[in-house]
Amino acid sequence: MSDTEALTAAVDAENAAIFTYGVTTAFIGSAERGTVGEYVAAHRVRRDQLNEDLIAAGGRAQQAAAGYTLPVEVTGPDSAATAAADAEQECARAYRAMLEQVDSAELRRRAVDGLTDCALRAAHWRGVLGQTPVTTAFPGAAG
Repeated sequence: MSDTEALTAAVDAENAAIFTYGVTTAFIGSAERGTVGEYVAAHRVRRDQLNEDLIAAGGRAQQAAAGYTLPVEVTGPDSAATAAADAEQECARAYRAMLEQVDSAELRRRAVDGLTDCALRAAHWRGVLGQTPVTTAFPGAAG
């Protein structure tokens, strides 16, 4: 996988997460609305930075799809939190792959930072759902 392929996959994961958070906004409990706003803003910043990196690497900026398939039907606070946790896990997978594939130290640092942030946000959502443990040993690993 080239730098542009790894960056493209990470941008796509960020776009999917942004979409997911948009859906969850309508269903998440009032105590988590501020968190959703904070997290979607963070995904937008990362997506924009990755698109800049993609252009610098000779690729084309990626646009969001018209829609994305969510892992669950979002109908209330619990399913909204489940969808958000899944979006974070998918982003973590993309960042883990990016970390393994890119050549430059700067892009590897960006992948580590993205992976770390996704792991923290996923842990938050697992906590909201009452899941234990809230953390995983290897964020972004399959399974």
